[in-house]
Amino acid sequence: MQMKVLILTRKRLLILLSCVLIAAIAVGVASYSANKVVATMNEVRQIPIYYVDTQEKVCAISFDAAWGNEQTGDLLDTLDDYDVKTTFFLVKQWVDKYPDSVKDIAARGHDVGNHSATHPHMAQLSETKQLEEIDACNKAIEGLTGKAPTLFRAPYGEYDNKLVNSLRGLGMYCVQWNIDSLDWKDPSADEIVSRVREKLCPGSIILLHNGAKNTPEALPKLIEAIRAEGYRIVPISQLIPAGDYHTDHEGKMICDHAENTEKSSEPS
Repeated sequence: MQMKVLILTRKRLLILLSCVLIAAIAVGVASYSANKVVATMNEVRQIPIYYVDTQEKVCAISFDAAWGNEQTGDLLDTLDDYDVKTTFFLVKQWVDKYPDSVKDIAARGHDVGNHSATHPHMAQLSETKQLEEIDACNKAIEGLTGKAPTLFRAPYGEYDNKLVNSLRGLGMYCVQWNIDSLDWKDPSADEIVSRVREKLCPGSIILLHNGAKNTPEALPKLIEAIRAEGYRIVPISQLIPAGDYHTDHEGKMICDHAENTEKSSEPS
C-alpha cells in the first residue's frame, strides 16, 4: 500500500494558520456577544417612581415647564385660591429666562424640581452628559431659591438604568407620573378633568404643563373634582415616603419599612 504524504508548502501553511486564526476570532466574538446578551438580560431594569403605594386618599399635581410662561401666574393664583401646593419641574433654559417666576413658585410653597438643562432625550446621552444636565439645572435653581432640587423628571418621560442609578447616587428621586392629563394636546377643560378622575387612585402623580392652552381653565375644576372624591392634594415631596424603597414593574413606589410613615424629600 502506498502512503500519501502531505507536504505543507509555505503558502499552504499560511492559509492553514489564517483559517485557524479566523476560526478562533469567530469563536471569541460569538462568546463575547453571548456573554453580553446574557449580562444585559440579567441586568435588573431600574424603574422611576410613577405613583406611591398608600391606602390614604392623597395625590400630587405636577407641572412641567420648558417653554412659555404666559399662564404660570394664573396657575399660581388659582393654587393660592384653593390653598393647594404642587410640584413644578423646571428646565434650566426656562429658569434662566424667567428667574422671577422661579422665585415666585418657590416663595408660594411649591416644590421646585429639576427637568434637565436643555430638555434632551436623556436615554440617548452618556452618563457624563446626563450628570451635566442634572447638575446645571440644580445649580441654576439653587442659585435662585437657595435650595437644590431633590426631585427630577426626565424630558419626554425617557430614562434608562444609568439615569435612575445616577440620581439615586446624587440623593435625588426620579419621578414620572401615572396620570397624563394630555393637556399638551389641547383637550377641553372638562376632558382634562374627566381623564384625571378616571385614572385617579391613592398615591397618584398627575402630569400637567404650565403652558398648555386649557390648563388654567381646567385647574379649578380639577381641584374641586379631586377633593369631591375625598382626596388631599400635596406636593410630591410630601407624597413620597422617607427611607428605603423600591418600585415594582408598574413604577409603584413601595416603602421597604412598613413602620416608616414620615414624609420627606430626602431619599436614603
